[in-house]
Amino acid sequence: MDFKPRNQRDQSISELRYTYSARNLWSGFLFGIGLVAFIDEAIFHQLLHWHHFYDKSTTNIGLVSDGLFHALSWFATVGSLFMFADLRRRKGLWLKRWIGGVLLGAGSFQLYDGIIQHKLMRLHQIRYNVDIFPYDLTWNIAATIMILIGIALVIQTRRSLLKMKEDASNAQ
Repeated sequence: MDFKPRNQRDQSISELRYTYSARNLWSGFLFGIGLVAFIDEAIFHQLLHWHHFYDKSTTNIGLVSDGLFHALSWFATVGSLFMFADLRRRKGLWLKRWIGGVLLGAGSFQLYDGIIQHKLMRLHQIRYNVDIFPYDLTWNIAATIMILIGIALVIQTRRSLLKMKEDASNAQ
């Protein structure tokens, strides 16, 4: 795409944001997944001992499933941070879009966990031997709020991209 904004600095920022917009979103999305999975694992699995990733077997199997879950969350986190570093190196980091991706990833993972893993697959619950409804409600509402804020940020940055494209067309 040819950009011809008012000055050279605006041109380079516009080009970089356009070129790396998807990478900013995906890096943030992966980081959000890794971050929420890490928080879930550290707080609910390890510190509070409320559940394991897989609770339908022995405690040993639960601990192994927690280890695999923790490893996968770190792969997502580390991979996203390599992407983040590459975006910074290329001067293509668009923090607002990246944070939108973080919130989308975090909220999506949490909602997936709350609905698919907790309710449909019944791999585990947030807690046992208590009224689970307030926990489920809090978990899924927090996920929905993160998703909605993430969508709002992504839409704002998308509008900014469309405006850049329109300005470039008008400048020609």
